[in-house]
Amino acid sequence: MRNKLIAALGVCSLAMSFGLGSGSAGAEETNAASRIDFSQLQHRVTAADSKAPVVYFTSDISPDGLMKAYEALGRTPSGKVAVKLSTGEAGNNHYLQPALIKDLVQRVNGTIVECNTAYGGSRASTAAHLRTAKDHGFTAIADVDIMDADGEMEIPIPHGKHLQSDLVGQNLKNYDFMVVLNHFKGHAIGGFGGALKNISIGVASSKGKSRIHGAASYSTHNMSRHDTFIEAMADAAYGVSEYFDHGQKMLYVSVMNNLSVDCDCDSHPAEPDMHDIGILASLDPVALDQACVDLIYAAPDGKSVVQRIESRNGTLILDAAEALGLGQKQYQLQILVLMFKSS
Repeated sequence: MRNKLIAALGVCSLAMSFGLGSGSAGAEETNAASRIDFSQLQHRVTAADSKAPVVYFTSDISPDGLMKAYEALGRTPSGKVAVKLSTGEAGNNHYLQPALIKDLVQRVNGTIVECNTAYGGSRASTAAHLRTAKDHGFTAIADVDIMDADGEMEIPIPHGKHLQSDLVGQNLKNYDFMVVLNHFKGHAIGGFGGALKNISIGVASSKGKSRIHGAASYSTHNMSRHDTFIEAMADAAYGVSEYFDHGQKMLYVSVMNNLSVDCDCDSHPAEPDMHDIGILASLDPVALDQACVDLIYAAPDGKSVVQRIESRNGTLILDAAEALGLGQKQYQLQILVLMFKSS
């Protein structure tokens, strides 16, 4: 006998249960520690004729679950594919594990891409960054490209509120398509980190990161201009989306596990104090981040991450990105219902 995974798409209101920790296949069937009422998600719409973007969801945090979420999008990468993710700061182990993402990265024949940080640490120089990527297991599953290793380039941000251009790693020009793999979590400055942060701060060169933090000036983060920084992140994300054929050559997958209030860029993050939720995917980064935020608010154990988001005015990035035309906050949720059947 063998187990065969049968996945069915459906838009439904139901409570699902999730496992605590790194997640595993079938966790929804074995762990009922946390329940979410999907009908209460604030920005979810259910009208059959809605033109809101679709966000796909599965509670199966496994390589199979990740692949199902990706396949549901129906967009096949072509040309040279960049896989944007965070390889994680040394000392942090909350980042997306190579064993989880390997099948997807190799399916798209992707190169893992990052840029150097602007704040010191184990990823501030190319040599140290590559060493950290190796130590965390990423170089064992794919090539890793630190895109600003040899410099940066400037890309325009049409109608940006604070930034008219974005400084990104010059190797971005080598890629035709970007798969954006996000570990959704809290963040010490941004409130939360998801798809929008991954393509704004994440794709920016080291110098470009400083520009975003200073909202067009090359300076360290200024808390008195905090909202300007949040809006500048939205500007930068929009610039990257426009660069990839107005977002037509991008797709986004977010994993909601190891849900700490701190980012993977923190070498000593707070331990997660809420249960894992699942994997979400969309062609719309605003809808995807909004759905993740809504799930945090709906989770009975999401208080600490909610407080982190609200204390940093984190959801401002969603408003700003929507105003730019990068995406929509309203979304349709299609749940990938996973069943296991012997055959």
